[in-house]
Amino acid sequence: MSNAATYFTSSERPIIRHADDVSAIINNGPQGKSHANIVVALALGGVFLDAYDLTTLSYGIEDVKSHFHLSNAAVGLVAAALNAGTIIGSLVGGWLTDRIGRYAVFMADMACFVVAALVAGFAPSATILILARLAMGFGVGMDLPVAMAFLAEFSKLSGKGSKASRAAAWCPVWYAASSACFLLVFGLSNILPSGHPDWLWRGSLAFGAVPALLIIFVRGRYMSESPLWLARQGDLEKAAAILRKSHGVDPVLEIPVAEEEIKITRPNPLFLFKKPLLRRTILINIMTLSSAFSYSAIAFQSPSLLRSILHLDTFHVLIATIVLNLVFAFTGGLIGVRLTRVLSSRSLSIAGYVLQVVSLAALALASRSDSVLGAVIVFAGFAGFLFAQGFGPGCQLMVYPTLSYPTELRGSGIGLARLLSGIGATVALAFLPKIYAAFGSNFFWIVLFVTTLPLVTHFVLRWEVFGYDTDTDLKLRPHNA
Repeated sequence: MSNAATYFTSSERPIIRHADDVSAIINNGPQGKSHANIVVALALGGVFLDAYDLTTLSYGIEDVKSHFHLSNAAVGLVAAALNAGTIIGSLVGGWLTDRIGRYAVFMADMACFVVAALVAGFAPSATILILARLAMGFGVGMDLPVAMAFLAEFSKLSGKGSKASRAAAWCPVWYAASSACFLLVFGLSNILPSGHPDWLWRGSLAFGAVPALLIIFVRGRYMSESPLWLARQGDLEKAAAILRKSHGVDPVLEIPVAEEEIKITRPNPLFLFKKPLLRRTILINIMTLSSAFSYSAIAFQSPSLLRSILHLDTFHVLIATIVLNLVFAFTGGLIGVRLTRVLSSRSLSIAGYVLQVVSLAALALASRSDSVLGAVIVFAGFAGFLFAQGFGPGCQLMVYPTLSYPTELRGSGIGLARLLSGIGATVALAFLPKIYAAFGSNFFWIVLFVTTLPLVTHFVLRWEVFGYDTDTDLKLRPHNA
């Protein structure tokens, strides 16, 4: 079978004989009254929660330190706990997403978000806060594989609303959530009494339960299992029923009489490390590990870095952080979504990494200066790094794993990538404060070196996902691997 979908007109009733026919229907996109786009929006809502929860303490960590009288090592544990939880959650969630389906995992991690956010917001001790953040990270780790699987398996192959652009949309949604978090903190800081600084970080943490509850509330009407996942499990009849609601089509079922003709596949994550997937797995995970380290070093640490390098007060740190996220990172993400529909994913990644290297070099050179020009270059360095993250590696970090693996292994592949992302971010959050204290502005050179690794890998392992449909590539079927 060729790597091209079978197209049909809206007046025809598509025929479903096997799972590839379900893939072809999805690749064509919704044909009438449907709710596929609502499923996509709910999946992106999960991504919003992930980003919000990861951002909440990037501003309030100093107040947490003061409130619980923590040492620098304990502060590192609080900061890194959520990312450490994503390591476990990504591994478990990715495998479960492929094993038991998308819907059950999605609803489980929404429930996890609600409980963990409330416990963290009302934590009576640093130990409880660390455990709650660890549980919250577990939910984040579980969510991204299933959310990205939903985005790929309810989106068409090309054009507006394509699999690639929907997968890339995780990036501006991420920055929108980060910006929303800082806007909430800014609003609360002007409302809450100054004598209770702990109310600020507690309120921002607990608020994470609100969007999760909203998603749970509307799930029953719109969310369903992925029809493509069901088809790969051999349940063509249920897949067809979901397609009638989600895509507005009325397929004709012509199920083979012989049971053996319906090939039911089971996920085996070891296939990710065998040809032809091995090259893709290496590239994806070098991108993920390196970018997670670099982004955490710059984005999460930006409030502290802006305060120490530019000598800004609390108000101006908040304003600068909001501007960096909304004007540069979020805009870059929106541009990335648009470009992903028409340009090579590989070229966008390379361009983003190049601009990040230039921005980090500017930060390393200008951060020692106390002049106005030096301050402008420092701010431009942060802005350039985050803008490049948005349109380049930020978008492509999810496009690559989402579109490189077949349905049976998509959750496991994304889960592995997010596991390494959790490791990279945990290392950055746990050790970079000490590294910055020891090396000062030279710490930017360390981040620059890490950023060059995926750039070099792109030239060595030339893998492109633009316009590629992994679900119609027979050589990737796990039973043929």
